[in-house]
Amino acid sequence: MIRCLIVLPTIVALYVPFCGTGPVGPTTQAPALPAPSLWERPSDLTERDLYYGPWGEDRAPNPWAVYTLVERKHTGVNPGMTVVDPQGREWSVKQPADERPDEGPVEVVLSRVLSAVGYHQPPVYYLPSFRLKDDWGEHIETGGRFRLKLKVLKDRGTWSFQQNPFVGTDPYQGLLVILMMFNASDLKNSNNTLYEFRDGEASKYWYVVRDLGTALGGTGRFAPDKNSPSVFERHRYILGVRNGFVEFAYAGWHQELIRERITLDNVAWASELLGALSERQWRAAFLAGGYRRAVADRFIRVLQGKIESGRSMAAAADREE
Repeated sequence: MIRCLIVLPTIVALYVPFCGTGPVGPTTQAPALPAPSLWERPSDLTERDLYYGPWGEDRAPNPWAVYTLVERKHTGVNPGMTVVDPQGREWSVKQPADERPDEGPVEVVLSRVLSAVGYHQPPVYYLPSFRLKDDWGEHIETGGRFRLKLKVLKDRGTWSFQQNPFVGTDPYQGLLVILMMFNASDLKNSNNTLYEFRDGEASKYWYVVRDLGTALGGTGRFAPDKNSPSVFERHRYILGVRNGFVEFAYAGWHQELIRERITLDNVAWASELLGALSERQWRAAFLAGGYRRAVADRFIRVLQGKIESGRSMAAAADREE
């Protein structure tokens, strides 16, 4: 029987998605649907651009343009809006909530890293501020994460961490390891998007994790610290190995995704992927999120330490066999 958290009515909307997820296991897809794809092995990993990302400079938002308001966001914790640029391109903008760390930089960094190592991502960028035209005229607006709407990417709804075609595969297990490295605490299915990607006459279903701004801090179920180098530096990563499975220092939702499911081989697989990124690429990813060099370096040191610890633990286990 699945037990759901009972909360006060004022916050039910925030936590209902955590209930009723079901057991973790692979599923099959109807033959008539486009081919499912979570990850594609990168052949040029060391050459990938982590500043502009996989969609390139041409699709980046113009920081000097005037954006026209279409609609303001009415749901969720973070404010935001839909805007159109002078080229007619439509953008979803996520802005920082009052007195909360900005999720936009975190989301852009994590998107850059995931796309670099082979996971599909939509075009996302960061602007610290931008000029907005609305009913009150033109003014400077607080910036944030800009996500571009493209005709080749059709949003087909959400997908489940617990039930999807990839459960148990290296890319799926490795994705969870990477999310543990970043202390991503918001692993709810409503943040996962199933995109139909059209490439000429062919199409695929991209299984995409997005809206991962609750990371680079601590972990927890209720308002964990995020985008905090000091908290991130203090937080442990791997506690040990029990019965062949890695135990993570993770206190977020959906423990069923990682408890007695992740092996050292999975950790090694993800660590080897991330370990191929150069110092230049790591810094480009954080620069894309608007981070100052000193702050970026603190986050990078922790992440590289986690990568090396994962490699070392896997190597030590191999020697003992």
